[in-house]
Amino acid sequence: MERRPTIIDVAERAGVSKSTVSLVLQQSPAVREETRAQVRVAMADLGYVYNRTAATMRSANAGLIGLVINDLRNPFFTEFATALQMALGKRGYAAVLANTDEDSRLQAHVIGAMIEHGVSALIVSPAYGADASAFDAIERAGIPAMQVLRKVDGRTGLFPFAAPDYRAGGHLATEHLLEKGARRIAFVGGIEGREVTQDRMSGYLEVLHSHGLEPLFLPGRASRAFGRDAASVLRRDHPDVDAVLCFNDLIALGLLSGSAEIGCEVGKAFKVVGFDDIEECAQCYPALTTVRCDIASFGEGVARTVLEWLEEGVMPQPETRTPVELVIRASSGAVA
Repeated sequence: MERRPTIIDVAERAGVSKSTVSLVLQQSPAVREETRAQVRVAMADLGYVYNRTAATMRSANAGLIGLVINDLRNPFFTEFATALQMALGKRGYAAVLANTDEDSRLQAHVIGAMIEHGVSALIVSPAYGADASAFDAIERAGIPAMQVLRKVDGRTGLFPFAAPDYRAGGHLATEHLLEKGARRIAFVGGIEGREVTQDRMSGYLEVLHSHGLEPLFLPGRASRAFGRDAASVLRRDHPDVDAVLCFNDLIALGLLSGSAEIGCEVGKAFKVVGFDDIEECAQCYPALTTVRCDIASFGEGVARTVLEWLEEGVMPQPETRTPVELVIRASSGAVA
């Protein structure tokens, strides 16, 4: 005996998401009439019968969006999650938030649990690691899912990716340091071989190459502790370095502390630029020059994109890059 058609079958036939079919079945006004007609034709073609009792039982979890973050200890990701949650709330959705602590196995577990509890869509800033089962589970569930800020699954036609324009940020920061008279610029932080590290380094490498200068990369964890230790390493092993572009602001803030400990005055002979522009950058001493990713606006934009996909069946572009800008402060020689 042939199996009964499912909502996933209807979605595939109509060329929309599973969630869009659900909205049509719920008679939601959020779906365009053209899309609604597509879905109803697909239902008729397949002989799909709507089980309203079962749907009512599931409806208690309607309007939940899963938000999975790789490291909520980092203020950059916390600021993003806050902006996203607030934007979803304004549209009547609630965010179910999980921190994976850079553990891909935990990521697979929490994503599986969110799917079981009926989230309508997922937004994932993914952890790196060998366990790729999380995205396979999302594909089987047939719900909209975006990768944000970093990418681990190359199926961007299925799991679209959005991030600030890291390459442009590195380009702006490196050109600025050269304009400020830097002769030897190091890139400090980021785990070697990871795509997000290469992405944030790419603009730096392009600018140095165009000026005939050699790069210097000190890989390491994206933490204050690493940045603090890096100050001594640079003084000891690379005394010719007079400027640093950091992988993120946490490393840069640690570098400021480490430089103060060894008596290196930041902002004059030694210049430091961060990346992200978390809130503390404007409050530390010296105030930190950094690449502003406007993470609040980025979070709001991701919320809009996911809800358009969920409610109207508008599939995002495979990759989206949002504008960045350089915020110049005292750590690179600006007047405090």
